[in-house]
Amino acid sequence: MGDHAPGGGQVLTDALTPEQAAELTEQGRLLFARDVTFMRGVAALDGLPPISLPEVAFAGRSNVGKSSLINALCGRSTVARTSNTPGRTQELNYFDVSNRLILVDMPGYGFAKAPKDKVDAWKRLVNGYLRGRPTLRRCMMLIDSRHGLKDVDREMMTMLDKAAVVYQIVLTKIDKLSATELEAVTKRTREEIASHVAAHPTLILTSSEKGHGIPELRVEILQLSNPE
Repeated sequence: MGDHAPGGGQVLTDALTPEQAAELTEQGRLLFARDVTFMRGVAALDGLPPISLPEVAFAGRSNVGKSSLINALCGRSTVARTSNTPGRTQELNYFDVSNRLILVDMPGYGFAKAPKDKVDAWKRLVNGYLRGRPTLRRCMMLIDSRHGLKDVDREMMTMLDKAAVVYQIVLTKIDKLSATELEAVTKRTREEIASHVAAHPTLILTSSEKGHGIPELRVEILQLSNPE
């Protein structure tokens, strides 16, 4: 297994001078280092908070490492709950980030053993949210780099395409792969998202455990937030 930093020109910092990139990275760190406050958990569409700040949603298969990544972004371990039990997050969890952005932790998908009524309720909630939220700037779609895109991910991508929500693939747990394995899954993923109308072309490669890609993801989200 390789312990390495991600490569491949991840975000717009590649086009900047080192000084500009360092300044953006620091701004991204400060965005999440200040106040990250849990607002509410939403189990039905009538519980959505009023339209206000820009929203960035985080989606992914159950157990993809979504809560761990959100905690790593915020530099603390207690923002989003983590669990070894897939499907623990069953609501849209809203977090206010420095009063400049709302981060939405979406319920994990792909729970094959869940009762049909729960799956249907999840679909209604997520579909309704995606289609009816004008402040939703982007959906960060997490994919476990060890497995790559699966059919349940493709279903979610199709849902996002139909809802006309821009989504960006974030590969998680890259510290578990060798450099060769990571290069292969990155190539496969780039090729596949090229055919999706709402997919952002830039992948972000992350490891919550090692901190890889966290500064780059913060910068990407910074661009979507309200200015100070």
